[in-house]
Amino acid sequence: MIGRLVGEIIHKKPPQVLLDVQGVGYEVDAPMTTFYDLPEVGERTVLLTHLIVREDAQLLYGFSSESERSMFRHLIRINGVGPKLALTILSGMSGSELARCVHDNNVTALVKLPGVGKKTAERLIVELKDRLKELVAAVGQADVSTEVSFQPPAASPLEEAVSALVALGYKPPEATRMVRSIESAELGSEDIIRQALQAAAKGRA
Repeated sequence: MIGRLVGEIIHKKPPQVLLDVQGVGYEVDAPMTTFYDLPEVGERTVLLTHLIVREDAQLLYGFSSESERSMFRHLIRINGVGPKLALTILSGMSGSELARCVHDNNVTALVKLPGVGKKTAERLIVELKDRLKELVAAVGQADVSTEVSFQPPAASPLEEAVSALVALGYKPPEATRMVRSIESAELGSEDIIRQALQAAAKGRA
């Protein structure tokens, strides 16, 4: 099991980052909350990881904190919630917000996340309710501190933001609409994504 990577960021395009660890490049998918914490390309970082082995692939997921990884592991244990949907949930709301939704039986907020239907939202609440104390404890854990080639042609920040939102489960027209609603002049793709997700969260309130 690969549980932790320390290396240099070679490339990052949400939701994936390419990390060079002693000459070996690891492709790691991460929630947007982790992307916000990543340093620039060429700098070193630490990611806590979770490896999923399938018949046709080995998939590596990375997190900037133990709390995020713990929440991810709780989510993928739920029937019908795969890794991609778990990343979408963690990108669309914080761990504390998820715990609050579970505590308050707030199906309405959960179904506004892409890929989460009413039945999935109800299942999330039912199955996480019994582990609510663990969720709250996970949210309170400390973050991992950050330690101190070839580049594909760069897309525009708007294009990268739309691509990332689609990868997180939003439909292309919806992702485009979300991005266009942001005053994006001089903003990087991660800032555009952050503001788009924040606006979506306000819409769920």
